[in-house]
Amino acid sequence: MELLTIHGVGDVRLDDYSRPACGPDDVVVKMKAVGICGSDLSYIKVGGIPTPGTKTALGHEGAGEVLEVGGNVGGIAVGDAVIINPMMTPSNIGSGGPEGCFTQELLVRAAEAGTNILPIPEGIGYDVAAMCEPLAVAMHGVNRANVKAGDKVVVFGCGPIGLGMILWLVDRGVTDVVAFDLAPERRERALALGARAALDPLAGSLYDQLGPLHGTGECYFRPCVNTDAWIDAAGAPNLLADVINVTRFQSRYVVTAAYMKPIEFPVGRMLTSEMTLTTAVGYPTEMPDVIAAMPRLKDKIASIISHRLPFGQVLDGLKVAATPQSAKVMIEFEGA
Repeated sequence: MELLTIHGVGDVRLDDYSRPACGPDDVVVKMKAVGICGSDLSYIKVGGIPTPGTKTALGHEGAGEVLEVGGNVGGIAVGDAVIINPMMTPSNIGSGGPEGCFTQELLVRAAEAGTNILPIPEGIGYDVAAMCEPLAVAMHGVNRANVKAGDKVVVFGCGPIGLGMILWLVDRGVTDVVAFDLAPERRERALALGARAALDPLAGSLYDQLGPLHGTGECYFRPCVNTDAWIDAAGAPNLLADVINVTRFQSRYVVTAAYMKPIEFPVGRMLTSEMTLTTAVGYPTEMPDVIAAMPRLKDKIASIISHRLPFGQVLDGLKVAATPQSAKVMIEFEGA
């Protein structure tokens, strides 16, 4: 077997791997599909987590078939088609622990049915099932924005997370969604998922581009746009300041992007708008809701996958995932 592992800054390898034995509280999953996440690319860039120089196993967006079940584990059987919830595993699969999903056989320690091992609905392929993790991240960001049908919403960034947010917003009846992204290919995907407009952030100011779409007004004697909620899945350091300078009274701003450096923003101007600023990370409760929606939305979910490569080409897949032309890059295993 093999395991995708970070060895240092920019140094990621497909290493020979011997899977640990399945203990009485564990299960082994034969991997079928694993998505490449932007977090994987970030971990490689910094040289491993939790600290640079830490040898790190990669892959946390996985689905597969149960191969072995420990004697103490109930509710899971050999042959079950399952999704792994890495946040609920004691080894934090793919994000700092010894196990990662980019391997032929994954050991899931302290396995629990319905907690970290979730069933794939009938009729759902492994590729769509592996989208559960990033779609749960996207759903949590939308949940934190506290939006409702009829709201005007902006999503910054149309990578897999931003596209997932557009999918959930539209599915909830929030049809006045405007997306921003530098890449034309990603803007086209946003439109295909139901965004009202998909704009190039370099084509003009927020006020000039959003005003005709969301309407304009005044907030403490300054011009503003009537956007209700802003979701940042891009991580550009100027975004927050730009929004504060044009936002309406009591709008909401959710940061879901990973900012690696401190940013400055005009707190004084923010004071007059009473804008709510919050963050979203992970998916504390969202995975079951994503799974429940998969039969209804499977075609839209599949459309977010831009590339499919076999596991033997995972290093090439990492390069593809780093390009703005890609959306979700899915790595597939034999029998997927």
